[in-house]
Amino acid sequence: MSHRISSDVGAQETDITNETLLQHHSEAPYIHKVGIPPKQNLMQEFTATLKETLFADDPLRWFKDQPQSRKFIIGIQSVFPILEWGRHYNLAKFRGDLIAGLTIASLCIPQDIGYSKLANLPPQYGLYSSFVPPLIYAFMGSSRDIAIGPVAVVSLLLGTLLHKEIDPAKNPNDYRRLAFTATFFAGITEVMLGFFRLGFLIDFLSHAAVVGFMGGAAITIALQQLKDLLGITKFTKETDIVSVMRSVWGTVAHGWNWQTIVIGVTFLAFLLLAKYIGKKNRKLFWVPAIAPLISVILSTFCVYITHADKHHVAIVGKIKKGVNPSSVKEIFFTGTYLAKGFKIGVVAGMIALTEAIAIGRTFATTKDYQIDGNKEMIALGTMNVVGSMTSCYIATGSFSRSAVNYTAGCQTAVSNIVMSCVVLLTLELITPLFKYTPKAILASIIISAVVGLIDIEAAILIWKIDKLDFIACMGAFFGVVFVSVEIGLLIAVSISFAKILLQVTRPRTAILGKLPRTTVYRNILQYPEATKVPGVLIVRVDSAIYFSNSNYIRERILRWLGDEEEYLKENNQPRIQYLIVEMSPITDIDTSGIRALDELHKSLKKRDIQLVLANPGPVVMDKLHSSKFTDMIGEDNIFLTVSDAVVTCSPKIEQA
Repeated sequence: MSHRISSDVGAQETDITNETLLQHHSEAPYIHKVGIPPKQNLMQEFTATLKETLFADDPLRWFKDQPQSRKFIIGIQSVFPILEWGRHYNLAKFRGDLIAGLTIASLCIPQDIGYSKLANLPPQYGLYSSFVPPLIYAFMGSSRDIAIGPVAVVSLLLGTLLHKEIDPAKNPNDYRRLAFTATFFAGITEVMLGFFRLGFLIDFLSHAAVVGFMGGAAITIALQQLKDLLGITKFTKETDIVSVMRSVWGTVAHGWNWQTIVIGVTFLAFLLLAKYIGKKNRKLFWVPAIAPLISVILSTFCVYITHADKHHVAIVGKIKKGVNPSSVKEIFFTGTYLAKGFKIGVVAGMIALTEAIAIGRTFATTKDYQIDGNKEMIALGTMNVVGSMTSCYIATGSFSRSAVNYTAGCQTAVSNIVMSCVVLLTLELITPLFKYTPKAILASIIISAVVGLIDIEAAILIWKIDKLDFIACMGAFFGVVFVSVEIGLLIAVSISFAKILLQVTRPRTAILGKLPRTTVYRNILQYPEATKVPGVLIVRVDSAIYFSNSNYIRERILRWLGDEEEYLKENNQPRIQYLIVEMSPITDIDTSGIRALDELHKSLKKRDIQLVLANPGPVVMDKLHSSKFTDMIGEDNIFLTVSDAVVTCSPKIEQA
């Protein structure tokens, strides 16, 4: 009897237990399984990767579902955007473009004469480079605000690199020919980058490195102008600050010309005051824009009536009159200078392209319109290829002129056409009037122009945001100032690549904890209130896992685990039974990465710890499945979220 009663009680207890378990199971959250993306064949995978790499903007989207005649028109408009926006052009827009074009023309004429000196070329070549290239760009470019012409940094870089190959004083003809050759290959480089949609390559030169390089180049350019500003006749050919200052102070007793100094310093003060006025009141934008031309006119008149050139005040001299002569036959297509021209052109072209794209994007963002980076490269490259055949040297977007163009109210690229027409009239009619222009005034104009390239605020912001970026910035800056322009550029590129390699080979990892009253797991260093789950270690890897970092990631996770186990042992807390790897930031993984996960899994098995994966992306999940790694750890140990993994795997779940 008692046996029957005990049996009934036992059966009743079993039923209650089963009912409780079923109730608990029904209340447990539904655990989603991680989906495996549909398998693609080799051609589909290759096509998808190629499209995302080179054609992410889907350039052919405008051609879809269009008749053949319309496709032809769209194709022509894609090459010459002026045919598209030109249909909606009107007198109101032309009024804005006319004012802007005349304004930037008044700025570019004296600047071009000075910048050609930086490139060690006669002054007319600077004017040539503001006539043909802007016309080509106006028809092919997609930016409404960028102003085309020679710029200080590229002129200095080109002049420095060319001077290392040929002395312009001893062999001016071959020097000029090498300049045209470098311009030709600079254009070819830019066209190829745009045609093959490789514009992302210029992004490897980081913003911080560009800020440092531009600042260093500005200092170097300003130092080079001390020769003409002080009237020094014998000056060093080196560009580093030590050599320049030694040359300056070494001639202070007998090499300076006081008349030149008076002219240069007086007008430099005037130009800087004009820039200050324009900066304080945007409505007076025309003051700094027209100040260089006024300075040239006044200083030329003063030199002419006082005969200052007879008192050792250096003047520009005769500037060749007329439009650009053809230079097709002057380009080196054979011989020893071909390779040298190619090398110089690639370097100078990349720098010119970087500056132009940065300027175009800046003003496009300000006016809220889009520019096509690849079209820009083709347009810039084409204008330089054509320019090399019409006696021009490398032209690109000028920040100072583009800023004036924008402020003056330009509406379209027609402002470049207006500027080009003014330069044409200057070449045909006015160049003889520049004969008595003192070189000191050109030095003053260049110094006042490059001052804006020194961006101290940007450098301070870089220091606050990222110390590695600041090192790249300062490395480029000091490399240019203390060694040379090309060394500074090399340092800028090297540090940019070093930063990329450092971030790829040493990615960030973090231990995650549960935020109170949520199912969210975050970095315990960022959220101190986040608590660890007993018996579980949750780790996040903030990078793709490749051959370059796979061993580091495996060792770093094991080091996290070792530190945690040691801490738990010292505090008599339950040991780790599960290691959960949060994989949502892991965008990709290669065979080395999968091998590292395999080795991590084996190491954990020896410690009686289960490896669990949370939220692998489609690319990662596909590769894990293809490698059979999912079978090795069990698909039951792969979860959609960290919360699902903790609910399923944790021996003790701390209720917040």
